[in-house]
Amino acid sequence: MIAHIKGQIAEKFNNSVIVDVHGVGYEITLTALDYDNVKLGDEIKFYTYHSIRENAEELYGFSSLAAKKLFELLISVQGIGPKAAIAILGLAQPEEVRNAIANADAAFVSKASGVGKKSAERVIVDLRDKVGIPSHYGATEIVSTPGKNEPDEALDALIALGFPLKEATAALEKVDKTLSVEERIKLALKN
Repeated sequence: MIAHIKGQIAEKFNNSVIVDVHGVGYEITLTALDYDNVKLGDEIKFYTYHSIRENAEELYGFSSLAAKKLFELLISVQGIGPKAAIAILGLAQPEEVRNAIANADAAFVSKASGVGKKSAERVIVDLRDKVGIPSHYGATEIVSTPGKNEPDEALDALIALGFPLKEATAALEKVDKTLSVEERIKLALKN
């Protein structure tokens, strides 16, 4: 299993990039937001999901560990494959997608390419209890602002410590977001 790849962006095409790692190029499929945020020559790290099927091996990359964990939850839903999961995550920041699922916003999820109404409803039913409580209520809007892709480092750290996405989100819910990452992690671990 390839957990992450760190290297230089050598090529960009069709929502994929080739990351050069000491002379070896890895082709990685990205969400639309991550694809828009990288430039040729950037030194970058992607958390990866290595998909192996009978006729293909593919790498899917994410700028945050939380996005990767949400991707893994999405592909656990019957009828949602890696391409549909990438499309869902490409709608907005991972926290907004998680919030839409927690709020049972099937209309938002169904806006992803290749995801119909029934598949969106299945995502909601299967994952609503697994993604944690909503960070805010109401319909989620599609956010297409390149350059605003800032992963929550405290959430990533809790996930790296072994917390499931739901518990990590719940632990950080009551912690002030203006505190430093270290302080947020300490307070979340106390809760």
